[in-house]
Amino acid sequence: MTDDAPLLEAEHLKLHFRIKRGLLIDRQVGQVHAVDDITFTLHEGETLGLVGESGCGKTTLARTVMRLVEPTGGTLRFHGNDVSHCSRRELVPLRREMQMVFQDPYASLNPRKRIGQIVGTPLRLHSDVSREDVERRVRELLERVGLAPEHINRFPHEFSGGQRQRIGVARALAVNPTLIVLDEPVSALDVSVQAQIINLLDDLQDELGLAYLFVAHDLSVVRHVSDRIAVMYLGKLMELSPSEELYTKPIHPYSLALLQAIPIPDPRENRGRRRTVVAGEPPNPIDPPAGCVFHPRCPRASDVCLTVEPPLVSYAGGHLAACHHPLNVSDDEIAKAQRSDASPLSAGDVMPETATSRKAAKARAAGG
Repeated sequence: MTDDAPLLEAEHLKLHFRIKRGLLIDRQVGQVHAVDDITFTLHEGETLGLVGESGCGKTTLARTVMRLVEPTGGTLRFHGNDVSHCSRRELVPLRREMQMVFQDPYASLNPRKRIGQIVGTPLRLHSDVSREDVERRVRELLERVGLAPEHINRFPHEFSGGQRQRIGVARALAVNPTLIVLDEPVSALDVSVQAQIINLLDDLQDELGLAYLFVAHDLSVVRHVSDRIAVMYLGKLMELSPSEELYTKPIHPYSLALLQAIPIPDPRENRGRRRTVVAGEPPNPIDPPAGCVFHPRCPRASDVCLTVEPPLVSYAGGHLAACHHPLNVSDDEIAKAQRSDASPLSAGDVMPETATSRKAAKARAAGG
């Protein structure tokens, strides 16, 4: 392992849910393609945003990365070790390194337990510490996430939504992880509270060097927190790009449609701007369309899109996209990208030098 080695690598990762029929005979009649051939990397101290429509597979991918479900195919590596099919016992040390903050702060906390028990449980499970040390550590964690240490004896119903999410963050921090998977951590909160939680996560990342996989549907939030952004559609990766590169020069028509759907506060400017119209609904994930899965809704689709699945190819600026008719690139760039696509991408190919962490770049700038 080198200092530049990824913390997390997903290579051609798949998760298909079996559909069964019959009471006496266990017969498979189909499968849901929830995650279908996803490849990406995540480095220490980096934030990878994961965006897409509801039902595109974002949360399923996050749960697969956490090994809450076992992948159907592909490889998942953590610190260079293959963890794709680890047993429950083999996953125990992995749980100390990877933690998750869930979307709903009301459902993710046990209403029958006090905050001290909720935050202290990971410590008791993964370390051999005394009851006094657990209580001291819980008080420190509550203070670190902006809550009062005396809240340790309260129940979840005594807190607001934002405070409950802070408790969820404290629980995730209890065992000093290196990776935290955030499954839409602010979507259930008021806008003013969202900003507070985002700032808290940003501060914690600076202090502790955490890596985040940030799942969200609000693209304005993702732009604020992410180093790179991955765009998913129907279980597949449509585009992977440095954050500002995606917002200023989207290559895939689906990414452009998502960006143009972001509302602008000025009503006149909002009404006057041009939008890419994406008609219809996402196809059935049980029977995804042939070729490019986005072609039934794509305004730029042609005959080749109906039959040939576009590979994920590399463009300038650390940008990758899977599209036969890319936007915002010259003909020379398209030809170069097509020539370089001689073999399928591996996990190492999706972390070019231009897509380094904003935290690392900031540190280098401060050092001269």
